[in-house]
Amino acid sequence: MSFSPKTLAATAAVAALLAFGATGCAGSAPADTPATTSKKSEANPSPSESPTPTKTEAPKPVDLSGEWKQSNSQSEEMYQVATIAGSTIEINWVTDGGSTKSLYWAGSLEVPQDGSQTFAWDSKNDTGRTAGAMLASSEPSKKITYADGVLSYEASAMGKTVTVELKRA
Repeated sequence: MSFSPKTLAATAAVAALLAFGATGCAGSAPADTPATTSKKSEANPSPSESPTPTKTEAPKPVDLSGEWKQSNSQSEEMYQVATIAGSTIEINWVTDGGSTKSLYWAGSLEVPQDGSQTFAWDSKNDTGRTAGAMLASSEPSKKITYADGVLSYEASAMGKTVTVELKRA
């Protein structure tokens, strides 16, 4: 199997990114940490007064759709971007300052319907899309976490693993 010079250059760039440029963030709260809520004290209504009924809206799920860009890359030339549409997430390696994109992940997206602001899901790999991509992950699933406006996951290539953090582009 032969690869084009551009593909080989992209592979070398990704290896350099993992070896020297990307850093992880160890200070994040675990995805399964429950959100804190505040309790409001309610005054006891007098027997002659009836409590006023309040309308409560059903919580809305977080909308992750759109474009996301790696926020913890150490290089403007090499980073990851993601596109979320419907129930899918696609992540690409970007090299050459944005002129070359290589598929890293294509998988499922699961957003809780209860309005949770911090959660994680196991994205299932769409191997029909990733099988032929040279820089794509071959893992059957990938744990992706959403917290405080940041998507995070581990990315591995050539024996090096880093935590990638993405923010809305």
